[in-house]
Amino acid sequence: MFEDSTFESMGTIRTRSRGWMLATLALNGSILLALILIPLIYPQALPRITSIILMEAPALPVQEPKPQPRPANATVVHPQTQDAGIHAPSVIPKYITYVKTQEVIASGGPISLDNGWGGPASPDNPFRGQRAVPIVQPPPKPRPHVSSGVMAGLRVNSVTPVYPPIARASRTEGTVVLQATISRNGTIENLRVASGSPLLQQAALDAVAQWRYKPYLLDGQPVEVETTVEVQFKLN
Repeated sequence: MFEDSTFESMGTIRTRSRGWMLATLALNGSILLALILIPLIYPQALPRITSIILMEAPALPVQEPKPQPRPANATVVHPQTQDAGIHAPSVIPKYITYVKTQEVIASGGPISLDNGWGGPASPDNPFRGQRAVPIVQPPPKPRPHVSSGVMAGLRVNSVTPVYPPIARASRTEGTVVLQATISRNGTIENLRVASGSPLLQQAALDAVAQWRYKPYLLDGQPVEVETTVEVQFKLN
């Protein structure tokens, strides 16, 4: 025994517990490894948080409004209505009687604008005493009608109508009569067809719409006039 505990020439200590130490290290390592791997393989084994702590700020105290003192010279106004609330009837009737009545209009004569405006003024109707003044608008003056010969002498610019190809192919001839309004500055307004072949009407409208006239003077003032324009279509 003494010989086992002495130092040998190699400077090492001999002992019989070396195998137990290796076994203990292996056992402790396996236990530590199991503690690390089990939570990774089975997360359900971890303890769950069963309660959550909620932190809330305390509610601020609400201050009740303080009653303001009434001034010494204040006037108290009481409501003029009496018993304005809705109350249930003391006794509920078993039968409901319908009474047929006719509305009667107070006799005061027929209601008209004259009755409403005429008569002395009153606080209820301050507009009484003022007679309504009817507004009469004068009828518009009719435009004077000037013959086509007179207006032909006032014409300063005229455009020759283009003969429609379909009318030329069908050998259609004739006169298209147009009604027109000559404005104060001599332009054509409100141009419309009075008579004529349908094949020639649009060509006549396009040409006459570009015509210009001198203003027609009436009492020295230019006025609008109505006139008749005749456009002739004739094949060569």
